[in-house]
Amino acid sequence: MSYRKTLKLVCGLAGGSAVLVLAAAAADSRGYFGEQRGEAASRWSRLTVLQAAQPAWTPASHTPAPTGHAWDFNWDKRDPSALTNGKKKENATEDPSSEQDNGKPKATRNILLIRHSQYILSGNSDKERILTPLGREQAEFTGKRLAALGLKYDVLVHSSMARATETANIISKHLSGLGVELVSCDLLREGAPIEPVPPVTHWKPDAVQYHEDGARIEAAFRRYIHRADAKQKEDSYEIIVCHANVIRYFVCRALQFPPEGWLRMGLNNGSITWLTIRPSGRVALRTLGDAGFMPPDKLTRT
Repeated sequence: MSYRKTLKLVCGLAGGSAVLVLAAAAADSRGYFGEQRGEAASRWSRLTVLQAAQPAWTPASHTPAPTGHAWDFNWDKRDPSALTNGKKKENATEDPSSEQDNGKPKATRNILLIRHSQYILSGNSDKERILTPLGREQAEFTGKRLAALGLKYDVLVHSSMARATETANIISKHLSGLGVELVSCDLLREGAPIEPVPPVTHWKPDAVQYHEDGARIEAAFRRYIHRADAKQKEDSYEIIVCHANVIRYFVCRALQFPPEGWLRMGLNNGSITWLTIRPSGRVALRTLGDAGFMPPDKLTRT
């Protein structure tokens, strides 16, 4: 096998830039870069460029170095250990570990965030921006999917905007036998949560809208996205029907990602995003924008 074929095979199997650097050094020594052996200065200059293109690795493990801050277990300000610290005990003989254990959450909250279905974009007011015929079909598919999961849903909260309310009403018909309470909430209305990074040219709200909407959507996050209360004994499943911007912001905040990255994600109409919040404060994203239960010709993002 020729040297060029061997080099191609090795780099293809390894798939790593470190192998590429070593292979480049060997090729250089054989004159494959068009220069004579011994031109050390030129060779090391090329190797420096190759090495600079590699990701930052820790010397010990040769794995990408972690970035950002450590996980904040008290992100929702409901960590029992933080709540009990500094509190004065009424009974000096009371076991502090027993008190903390009694106030410790034991249940897991599952929050299923549903983006509203396709709606009439040309409506002059919110009341006129109702679902299209396709949008009503999408809501039916979503309702059937939620029913097929066989979960015991505790509540169905929805934005008070027309398109989210109509979507929630259609979904609720598929959950009628479960006695799921339907609740409307103004905090979940669509808006501009925070200026996105990187910026986009097709959508530029003014600073006042970010200021007003951002505070409201953050308030919605704090109301609905948190660990279970200590009094909750069983795992819960809650449905929230709202909007793409709200859901994407919730996901970034819950996973402790930079919230300004919310616009880097896309969500189909009627899709399901599933967050799980453990008693410890750990958060997991089980699905993001799942719409695989719909036929391909029913998928939209309007």
